[in-house]
Amino acid sequence: MNIDHTTMQTMKPGKLFKKYLIPSLLGMGFIAINILIDGLFVSHGVGEQALAGVNIASPIYSITIAVSLWIGMGGATLYSIALGQRNVRRAQEIYTHALVLAVVTAGLIIGPCLILEQQLAQLFGATDETIAYVLDYLHIILVFGLIFVLEHVLSIFIRNDGNPTLAMAGLVISSVVNIVLYYIFIFIFHWGVRGAAYATVIGTFIGIMILLTHFLSPKRQLRVVPATLDLAILREIFSIGSPSFIVEGTAALMIVAFNITFRHYAGDTGLVAYSVVNYMHVVFLMFFIGIGAAIQPITSYYHGARLYQRMRQIVRIGLGTGLGLGAAVFMVGLAGNGFIIDLFGIDLPQIIDYTRNGIIYFFAGYLFLGINTVLMQYYQSIEKTRIATAIILGRSLIFFIPLLCLMPYLFGANAIWLVFPIAEGLSVLFFYLALKFDWIELVPIETNAASIE
Repeated sequence: MNIDHTTMQTMKPGKLFKKYLIPSLLGMGFIAINILIDGLFVSHGVGEQALAGVNIASPIYSITIAVSLWIGMGGATLYSIALGQRNVRRAQEIYTHALVLAVVTAGLIIGPCLILEQQLAQLFGATDETIAYVLDYLHIILVFGLIFVLEHVLSIFIRNDGNPTLAMAGLVISSVVNIVLYYIFIFIFHWGVRGAAYATVIGTFIGIMILLTHFLSPKRQLRVVPATLDLAILREIFSIGSPSFIVEGTAALMIVAFNITFRHYAGDTGLVAYSVVNYMHVVFLMFFIGIGAAIQPITSYYHGARLYQRMRQIVRIGLGTGLGLGAAVFMVGLAGNGFIIDLFGIDLPQIIDYTRNGIIYFFAGYLFLGINTVLMQYYQSIEKTRIATAIILGRSLIFFIPLLCLMPYLFGANAIWLVFPIAEGLSVLFFYLALKFDWIELVPIETNAASIE
């Protein structure tokens, strides 16, 4: 499916949103299944300490994704805006700059991390019982980190080039390959957490091969073109993409902070319980990201074409979708916490009890997460990076860090679980007040009279 200029300008916003949302959610759904099965296979095939070890090492994966989203979302937003302005040549120059920038930036970040692996593992919260698992997983993800960056950058640009179905297919096939290899490497070859890491690498590489078929299409506008270095483009990519980088970067920071806090107040029981909750969190987070990913190409195009009336409709639809998904996930946590714990094979009573409390308390945050995710993605897509950054920093640093320091100190280990929902809720509250008192605007007042079917 290729979505052209005419479709973007004339199709009803709700219908257009569905054309991007369905493949986006399907693709993210397969990633979610892939993440869940990864955790289940590690827990059942290697053990609970291995599960905790992979969770402790997971921020390094978040860092590689942060780089790809930083450049991918920044570049793709500019790319869609240029297409909305009918400036195809500039769009192609932006893609060329983004691709080179992704390779260079990934190398500059991954290189030092490879040298400091041991220190990274300890910084992330590794204990004597988990550090071997952490290092096994960490090393492989770092060595092949560039592959993860390139897959995400390509997927984002291909979606913005009017082919969300292929972007979805790349994610789906990559996830299916991962799942098959997880089983083979963990249960047949007995490679432990290294097997999980190698499966992820191979699946990602195959996903890239699928995405490259986009360049065989005669309808594509995405291509590398000869271009002289344009520092203005680089600055814009970094500036517009910075909220996505901050999202993933702070996500890694939050995992590290949670691991350290749980280790301090609840020991290995807390680390194992949090690894279960965090695996489920990453699974559900994929769907919220899918909603934001569906909004971004549309609102960026509308922004470039100055179709503000349509933009307002898309934002409202996106916010409603995010809120509905958040409520559904919260209900899953309330009704299915025992099932989730059983999935991971947890059998120690103290871990079961602590994990059950964690799921119930932590999942309340999803009532607000969908709103924050959609708003952040929307403001980033229309070049309002300061507002997007403020939303991110509010939920992940300004509210999160003080709450994480104070709540367990004042109210005990169970209060750690409430940090996430309270931080998300406060972020929504402050955004609402900012709109109410006209500190910011949701959509520009000007309208465009383009027809709507």
